[in-house]
Amino acid sequence: MQFSEILGQEYIKSHLTKSADLGRIPHAQLFVGPEGSGTLAMAIAYSQYILCNNKNGENCGENESCNIKFEKISHPDLHFVYPTVSTDEVKKNPKSIDFIADWRQFIIENPYGSLFDWYAVLGVQNKQGEIRVDDAQEILKSLSLKSYEGGYKIMIVWMADKLNIAASNKLLKLLEEPPEKTVFILISENEEDIIQTIRSRCQVLNFNGLSEKAIAEALVFHYQTDQKTAYKIAHQAQGNYNKALHLLEEDGEEFPFEQWFVTWVRAAFKAKGNAAAIQDLILWSEQIAGLGRETQKKFLQFCIEMFRQALLLNYETRDLVYLEPKVEKFKLENFAPFVNGNNINDIFKELSDAMYHIERNGNAKIVLTDLSIKLTRLIHKK
Repeated sequence: MQFSEILGQEYIKSHLTKSADLGRIPHAQLFVGPEGSGTLAMAIAYSQYILCNNKNGENCGENESCNIKFEKISHPDLHFVYPTVSTDEVKKNPKSIDFIADWRQFIIENPYGSLFDWYAVLGVQNKQGEIRVDDAQEILKSLSLKSYEGGYKIMIVWMADKLNIAASNKLLKLLEEPPEKTVFILISENEEDIIQTIRSRCQVLNFNGLSEKAIAEALVFHYQTDQKTAYKIAHQAQGNYNKALHLLEEDGEEFPFEQWFVTWVRAAFKAKGNAAAIQDLILWSEQIAGLGRETQKKFLQFCIEMFRQALLLNYETRDLVYLEPKVEKFKLENFAPFVNGNNINDIFKELSDAMYHIERNGNAKIVLTDLSIKLTRLIHKK
């Protein structure tokens, strides 16, 4: 992975390469950034820079055989841990190592891929991925051995906020007393979900979302997208290169989130004093409850963004509005007047609470029905 292939984040590239050149490599770092900002790609490029003793700010140099190993993410001193679930092939006690071939292919195809994309590779249904204590045992085992090439060993923990308590405690002990010449790179989109004792032992690097210019130029260069389309996609992507790629491939509608949202708010709007519409909301809740929990959470996050876009439109900040709903006879301009300062905080709270309860294995049908009934009141609030 070349640093030049990573979009934006110039300051972080410079900081990492210069500190490595000076031999000032922290034993534990936490890369925090939103989806599609390049945290994983940067971690891999930084690992290559350290393990291959590259210089001058780029991953090329005398150690060609080492650099070649990174083309297939197969360097023996680079280790990964990431969220997993039980599958038809791995029915019990899944560990990262059980899915290493899929993981390498996932990174090679799109190092900007999201957690949801990774779960799609695993075939997650009504399960939620996590990093378990068995993974922590594997970390201990991998790092207790001598490095193959006599230098550093690097452990990348992707989505470290998915560490369960038992795994967090084991990792904490390693961070407190790290093996010699060992580097931990933790990656997270939600820093606050990592236990404080782990965060306090890491040097934190914060990644920003990417600029529209960086995303648009990448689309033009790599995919020969015409400039007008590239900038439109970059605006809609909101700093997320992975989302831009999905929009480019027009596969963002793998699940019809827009249609589900429109059906929901229309039923909620009609439900005031209309018993038949209440039944529509219950049927809607049953439909969404039949999906996997990760899909439910992603959909609720989409709903939050739709309400936010409607609020921005209501307050006449059109430059910040990027969603363009394609559902027939639904216009954000017509919906916007029903989202205002008197109800938006309550709507956000109810959606966030629903996500929280679903994440903690609450009964999805009950959670979503309760949310729907509350929306019927909130959407009419003047």
